[in-house]
Amino acid sequence: MSKSKTQNKTKSEVMVFEPIDTETVKRQIYSVRGQNVMLDADIALYFGVETGALNRAMKRNIKRFPERLCFQLTREEYYEILRCQTGILELEQGKYSKYPPYVYAEQGVAMLTSVLHTERAITASLFIMDAFVEMTHYIRQNQKLLPQRELQLLEVRQENLEGKVREIKESMVTKSDLSELMLLFDQGVKNEEILILNGEPFTADVAYQKIYRRAKKNIIVVDDYLGVKTLQHLTHAKAGVKITVISDNKAGRQKLRLSELNDFLTEYPSISLQFIQSGNAVHDRYIVLDYGTKDMKVYHCGASSKDAGNKITTITRIMDISEYKNTLKVLMNKPHLILR
Repeated sequence: MSKSKTQNKTKSEVMVFEPIDTETVKRQIYSVRGQNVMLDADIALYFGVETGALNRAMKRNIKRFPERLCFQLTREEYYEILRCQTGILELEQGKYSKYPPYVYAEQGVAMLTSVLHTERAITASLFIMDAFVEMTHYIRQNQKLLPQRELQLLEVRQENLEGKVREIKESMVTKSDLSELMLLFDQGVKNEEILILNGEPFTADVAYQKIYRRAKKNIIVVDDYLGVKTLQHLTHAKAGVKITVISDNKAGRQKLRLSELNDFLTEYPSISLQFIQSGNAVHDRYIVLDYGTKDMKVYHCGASSKDAGNKITTITRIMDISEYKNTLKVLMNKPHLILR
């Protein structure tokens, strides 16, 4: 890696945004345990996230990543890949003594887009899977060099991969699909009621993100049911906006865990975030922007943001907020919420 890509490397990972070139991607695909796979670090570069963040997203959704989609290399497998990369490897010097990385098969790359939810990840995944397809086409063209049984297995995998690519392209939500919704928010939410339909979680996510992006000073989220998605939406707030979450965190086994919060704060250390107990005082869900200023806005939310898009729900802006100011003042003085 050139010096321009390794700016002041510390104990934290350096996030490098690589341009996507199919030929380069093809050279980063390796055959391990009978599968074509890519290293987590290579995928993370193209997705525009840190390797740790990529793997944490996978582990938070571990049921979506069976071993045929993602697995951790053994040390021997990792050394073999390093030999392919460098041509020579001096194992006795311990130069590559870190824990072996995770690798992702074609469908594992596709699945990552469903847990990372970024446009860059969606775009990058399509380029990466195109590279997988080209690799398989190359093998087909050189079929005389391969045993017949291995060729048949590769052809089956090729057909499955092409079907997956088609499914992703057909179901992917594009900017044009969201144009009306985005225009609604960009114009200052002139239509004060936003309906979110069942089975449209991506559209629902955009709705919450757009609301949070409008805050200038602070955000207050009043919601007794928290989850990782609650935090993901808040990453779209502007820099310097203080965020307060008022909640009793009642979601049972699905409630927000301290470990998840710590992962979030590690990835987003610049976000100012505090938690306050609601003390069973609130039934509904609310989003408050710029509390204590002349620009204060209050939204009533029919569902918790962690469940955004799972059912038909509505976000409505409340125009007469005078009664809410005293209520919020009382809530803001309640004890801090301790996650476990």
